[in-house]
Amino acid sequence: MTGGTLMNHEYIPFTIPRQKRIALIAHDGKKPEMIEWCKEHVSELSRHFLCGTGTTARLIAENTDLPVKAYNSGPLGGDQQVGAKIVEGNIDLVVFFSDPLTAQPHDPDVKALLRIAEVYDIPIANNRSTADFMITSRYMNEEYTHNVLNFHKNVEDRVKEMADR
Repeated sequence: MTGGTLMNHEYIPFTIPRQKRIALIAHDGKKPEMIEWCKEHVSELSRHFLCGTGTTARLIAENTDLPVKAYNSGPLGGDQQVGAKIVEGNIDLVVFFSDPLTAQPHDPDVKALLRIAEVYDIPIANNRSTADFMITSRYMNEEYTHNVLNFHKNVEDRVKEMADR
């Protein structure tokens, strides 16, 4: 769609490609569970591009031989880096084994990441059972088109609404 046509549509289609770009993140208490999950799904994960935050990415790579591009650790901005990649359209799925029973010093960064994934309609698994459902979905091996809020139109509408006051 071109700029003029784009402004008339509330939602615009985005396609998640057949080969997914998957971010893998785990809080410290959940890293062993993440490694075990990756081992269980190594054949499926090997068909996709993997990235992750700091130690999680390194541990997955060391324990599974899967190539995992590492960003900074979460507390040092890794969650923010993953969020930026979502905004750029470079991450299609997020598997984030969070620890709900342990306070995290970078909790605002985690919340920002979860929010940006929701804004961009990115599938996100926050626990093992959801990750199992996601990795075994038929959509893991085919393109998937979904509609995302047209942010340009949304901003344009808000500006117009403010001007009309």
